[in-house]
Amino acid sequence: MDVIPYLALISAVAALGLAGYYYKAVEAAPPGNERMVFLMTEIQKGAKAFLQKEYQWVGAFAVVMAILLAIVIAPLAAVTYVLGAVLSAGAGYAGMTVATMANARTTEAAKSGPSAALPVAFRGGAVMGFSVAGLALGGLMITYLVFVTFLEVDDAFEIVTAYGLGASTIALFSRVGGGIYTKAADVGADLVGKVEAGIPEDDPRNPATIADNVGDNVGDVAGMGADLFESYAGSIIAPISLVAFAGGLVAENAGDANVLPLFMFPMLVAFIGMVASIIGSFLVKGGDSTDSHALSKALHLGTNVAMGITIVGVIGGAYWLFGDDEIFTKPWGLALSVIGGLLVGWALGKTAEYYTSDAFGPVKKIAKQSETGPATTVLSGISFGMISVAASVVLILVGVGVAYWGGLQTFNDAEFGGLYGIAVAAIGMLATTGVVVSVDAYGPIADNAGGIAEMAELDPSVREVTDALDSLGNTTAAVAKGFAVGSAALTALALFKSFEFAITTASEGEKVLNLDIGQVDVFVGLFLGAGLPFLFAALTIDAVGRAANQMIEEVRRQFREIPGLREGKEGVIPDSARCVAISTEASLKEMVIPGALAVVVPLVVGFIDVDTLGGLLAGALVTGFALAIFMANAGGAWDNAKKYIEAGAHGGKGSDPHKAAVVGDTVGDPFKDTSGPAMNILLKVMTIVSLVFASAFV
Repeated sequence: MDVIPYLALISAVAALGLAGYYYKAVEAAPPGNERMVFLMTEIQKGAKAFLQKEYQWVGAFAVVMAILLAIVIAPLAAVTYVLGAVLSAGAGYAGMTVATMANARTTEAAKSGPSAALPVAFRGGAVMGFSVAGLALGGLMITYLVFVTFLEVDDAFEIVTAYGLGASTIALFSRVGGGIYTKAADVGADLVGKVEAGIPEDDPRNPATIADNVGDNVGDVAGMGADLFESYAGSIIAPISLVAFAGGLVAENAGDANVLPLFMFPMLVAFIGMVASIIGSFLVKGGDSTDSHALSKALHLGTNVAMGITIVGVIGGAYWLFGDDEIFTKPWGLALSVIGGLLVGWALGKTAEYYTSDAFGPVKKIAKQSETGPATTVLSGISFGMISVAASVVLILVGVGVAYWGGLQTFNDAEFGGLYGIAVAAIGMLATTGVVVSVDAYGPIADNAGGIAEMAELDPSVREVTDALDSLGNTTAAVAKGFAVGSAALTALALFKSFEFAITTASEGEKVLNLDIGQVDVFVGLFLGAGLPFLFAALTIDAVGRAANQMIEEVRRQFREIPGLREGKEGVIPDSARCVAISTEASLKEMVIPGALAVVVPLVVGFIDVDTLGGLLAGALVTGFALAIFMANAGGAWDNAKKYIEAGAHGGKGSDPHKAAVVGDTVGDPFKDTSGPAMNILLKVMTIVSLVFASAFV
């Protein structure tokens, strides 16, 4: 049993080795002609410049947090906080680097059809996927082994939890900053280019095109990678911290001698999921068809196989850890909890796919509504986004019920068993993070490949292949967001219970968290928490709007003042660097307040009254989950409705329905790529901040 952390660490190293292998495979692929290489280099330069500046800004915030942790909690907590932050940033940077290498190579491969292009894009995404999973799990296992196993330091689990806080800090700022960057560029490029100037998407005449392609990498690759890094790490930390902080309840329900298997089980699930992801990644191969169903089947084969292997492995692992003890009466119960989480995560992804793929009714109906203008397009997208929330809430409740019941079976109906079952269900959702992120990161690479095909003025058949890959990428992104937000709900719930136990432990049993909504302080906190996700969403959407406004004015100015640019006169090129600078400056300035909100609010409220903080966390969890699902699915549906029309439906490109769909897409852009994805990080940052600082609140 003691070998499990080492096995998990070895699997993390194997994942990093696989990331290196895929990096070499992408690097070996031909990048295309001189124009394509130039465009690829410009995109990479812009993305690297942005991330370097962003990390400088976030680094300053992280230093302040590290000092606060060192003073208020423990110096070693500051060390693990910095480790989590550095590894999260490193994963995002590595993923962005290879994604900007893979874009032109995917374009070049698209000349030979989807069977050649899809594997290149997937391998580029796999570098991100296995860097995220490998660094997250490896860093966490090193933290656990050093501080819990070897040094046996006091308050070791506060120190381990601080690792997750460091990852969450980077994730929040990366998602918000990258999201503002990419959507400011995207909205500016689309509204002036497609609607006002009537030129195609990614046209080389559009000054914002390079900035738009840079944004795909800093938002949808680096930002998404940091997001899944902290989601994955947090899902493993949640059950471990629950066992650590529950104290007497664990001893009462399981006995002191049986605590070790409870610590080991989440690590075992992570190990099994990592091995399964590595195997599944080798099964992704493209076919010759550009049909979305065929491409989706090819791309998701690796994920589905990884899930199957994980299910079998978790059942065996549960019996190995819990099968020989009379306390744990039915080991299959905890296996059911994990498998339930995995299947609910998959179902959330499928729900997102239904509401965002042009293969199904909702997107087709939104496209149909575009025939009567932008207003009906927007209304239809809002409606389907809200309907998707209802379906997702039902799935989460099913997952919670199954996980709780499964835990009760293993613990012979003891209270802690149900709570532990819910906690391990979250790691079940993200056990196959390596391959899930690989599939998600594929999307921005395919999107960039289409942009390079257009800007390099390649044969239209190449753009046809990249458009098919890109349309699928929007759906895979929605699927990954479903996994992330679903795990956020379960992880936040487990961390919340850990926070409750930590308050009791820190006060030596004198203070028990009160969540009676009849009490004024709890009621106030509940409403503060319910309103906070809306304030966060408003700030991030408004930030995109202000940044996009600057971009729109700059693109209009260049079309107006540079002779021959709009007409495409030979030798006349736009000032793309100015647009990149606008997005960079605006996004870095605008990300500060929303990002700081998630950390500052729970700290301020916690030092005033912990019961109010408990109400705040509960209110934010419920409304934040619903808002995240709504925004992600509505935004994805608008985007694919536009692409569905561009493929020839309802008059095709340039038609009035197309212009209406572009408006819908620009409304949805900050929904699905800025505010929605950042919402699930907001929930976990607030909860994990509260947990780490619990001892200081009482």
